[in-house]
Amino acid sequence: MFFPAVKTAPMPRESQLWQFFREGDFIDGYRVVAPYTPRRAAEIAMKFPAWVYGLLAIRQIVMLPFGLKGKSKSADRMAIFPVTECSTDEMILGFDDKHLDFRIGIMARDGHIHCATWVHRHNWLGRAYLRAVMPFHILITKQMLARVARHAETGQP
Repeated sequence: MFFPAVKTAPMPRESQLWQFFREGDFIDGYRVVAPYTPRRAAEIAMKFPAWVYGLLAIRQIVMLPFGLKGKSKSADRMAIFPVTECSTDEMILGFDDKHLDFRIGIMARDGHIHCATWVHRHNWLGRAYLRAVMPFHILITKQMLARVARHAETGQP
């Protein structure tokens, strides 16, 4: 799918997400024009369509025997992701697992919302999992940001 409002762009170096990054880790980055705080952008972005929740349910069933974590019981969360840090400029979500650690960073900077995902793989299962979900990750991330851009333009998600 094509999302013209979503641009590939590295997360600004001031992002707390970079504190996790080590050589060999995965990190991506996208941005859209939108005047929101990180929390407001996350609220809009993470209103996932039903098919995303369907994929997450399948993921839960398939990965349960391997010990991959599911939904967070954290009081402060967006969709299934616990909020680990939140400031006026940035929100970090995610958790550590035995196969991989990941964080999603959402940052407001100069009229843009930046979104990046960092992943540190611990073993072969973490590498295989990331490889398997990558096409879905890209699609879902771009759709998330497209919702934010559309909302900024029209007021509708």
